[in-house]
Amino acid sequence: MSSLKNLGEVRHLERLAFRGWPALESLDVQGWHLRFSGGYTKRANSINALGPQPSMNVEAVEAPFRERKAQPVWRLTPLAPVGMAVLLKARGYEAIERSLLQRCPLHEGFHPDPAVEIAASPAPVWLEAFATHSPVKPEHRETMQRMLEAIAQPAGFAFVRHEGRPMAMAIGAVEGDHMGLFDVLVMPEARRQGLARRVTESLYAWAWGQGARFAYLQVVATNAAAMPLYAAQGFRTVYEYEYLVPPTS
Repeated sequence: MSSLKNLGEVRHLERLAFRGWPALESLDVQGWHLRFSGGYTKRANSINALGPQPSMNVEAVEAPFRERKAQPVWRLTPLAPVGMAVLLKARGYEAIERSLLQRCPLHEGFHPDPAVEIAASPAPVWLEAFATHSPVKPEHRETMQRMLEAIAQPAGFAFVRHEGRPMAMAIGAVEGDHMGLFDVLVMPEARRQGLARRVTESLYAWAWGQGARFAYLQVVATNAAAMPLYAAQGFRTVYEYEYLVPPTS
């Protein structure tokens, strides 16, 4: 069982990540933090334990999603009540993804790459590249732009281009002594050139200059391409979480 100290650290990182990747609307219900963003990304449309004693009343917690005609997606971290996953699975809910929150210490050894542009806000060309290569469905593009523009400052939108073509991109969001790393993208024709390392380490150097001393990220546990890079940079898993979705009727 996680100690109260460890759960306090989980809660702190959860709050940072919520603000680093902001939902368009949020609501607290019986110890759960509900996030709504029109269906764009699981993280921004999920049910998350945050209070000290989250309720296990599934119907009450899901009600705001039902009212919005949205699918209730449960994101279960160590803050969720013991037995919550078992309860949901007994009701037919299915686990669709296991992810890790990892953190690493930053240091002066991370250097910016001159090919990596970092802007305080997403330029139209950055937004177009992100929507194309993430990819983002046409009906979610407006929501995507609103969410990106809502990221609290200081934010860094990293971009690498070659002859005008987008090659790689990522987002850094600094709050206090932590930087959240989000959406590292390397375009197919630019892979195996070390761009993921160059983009991320440029953001670490930028964040160090903003006063951050740690970086955190959320990565799917089966992402075999990214995990070795993050491990080499010093990231270690702080906690795991999984998404559960209701049965289709």
